[in-house]
Amino acid sequence: MSAQMDCGNRKTKEDRPVVAICYDFDKTLSPDNMQAQGYLQAINYENQDEFWKETNELACAQEMDVNLAWMYLMLKGARGKEIFRREMLAGYGAKVALYDGVEDWFDRICRYGEERGVIVEHYIISSGLKEMIEGTSIADKFTKIYASSFYYDADGVAIWPAQVINYTNKTQFLFRISKGVLDINDNRVNDFFAPEEIRVPFSNMVYIGDSETDIPCMKLVRSYGGYSIGVYDPVKNDKTRVLKLLEEKRIGYYAVADYTEGSCMDKLLINILDKTAESRTNG
Repeated sequence: MSAQMDCGNRKTKEDRPVVAICYDFDKTLSPDNMQAQGYLQAINYENQDEFWKETNELACAQEMDVNLAWMYLMLKGARGKEIFRREMLAGYGAKVALYDGVEDWFDRICRYGEERGVIVEHYIISSGLKEMIEGTSIADKFTKIYASSFYYDADGVAIWPAQVINYTNKTQFLFRISKGVLDINDNRVNDFFAPEEIRVPFSNMVYIGDSETDIPCMKLVRSYGGYSIGVYDPVKNDKTRVLKLLEEKRIGYYAVADYTEGSCMDKLLINILDKTAESRTNG
C-alpha cells in the first residue's frame, strides 16, 4: 500500500476570480525542443532527428515510455562528456530561445488582469525537463512548473528519473491547479471538492499547446467550458496541426506563436480576461 502524503499546501479560494493559464513549453513558448538547443550538440548529436529516432527505437524495443527513453539517452550520452548536474541542465536552459514577446508576456497579462479585478496565474505543464525550464529567463513567472525531472545523488549528479510527464498524465495537473492542491505528492487531489471550494473552475482555465501530445489537456479544459488554444510557428507558418485540432474540436481557438503586445494571442487573452471580469460583475 502506498503512503498517503499530506503536504498541506492547498490554496485558499480567492475573493477575486483566478484565471490559470497553462502552457506546454517546446514549440509553444520556444520554437524548438529544449534538448536540441545546445545539449544534444554537446553530446555529439548534430542532427536532433537522429536522437529522436534512437529514442523511439529504444522505446519500441523495450516497451518503454518515450519520455523515459530520451531521459535515459541524455544520461547515457553525457558519459565522458558532461557531468550530468542540475546546474549543467539549467545552463543549457538559459540558452533556449523563446518566441517573440514571451519575455514580457507574463507580467503584461498579469497587469491587465489586475486592472480588471482578475488574478492571473501562469503554469507550465510540459513533458520537457524541469531543470532546463528553471534555467530560462522566464522561470520565475510561473506559479508552478510541472515537467519531467531527475533525481540527484549526494554529489548533485543525476542518476534516476524523479518525475516523468507524458501526454496522458498531464491532465492530473489541471485538476491540481483547479483544486489548489499543487504538490505532486498531495493525494488530496482525489478528494471531493464542492463547487464553492474549487479555487480555479475549468471555465477560468486556459491551455495553450501546439500538437497532438496536448490533446488530453486541450479536450479536458474545453469540455468543461475553458479555453484551449493551439499555436503554430510564425516562421514555418504551417497551420496544418492547429486546423486539424480545430476541426476535431480539440481546441476552440488558434493563433500564431507571437506573444507581443497587440498580437492575435495578446488580443485573445485580453478578451478572455474581459469575459471573466464581466461574468463576475454580472454574476
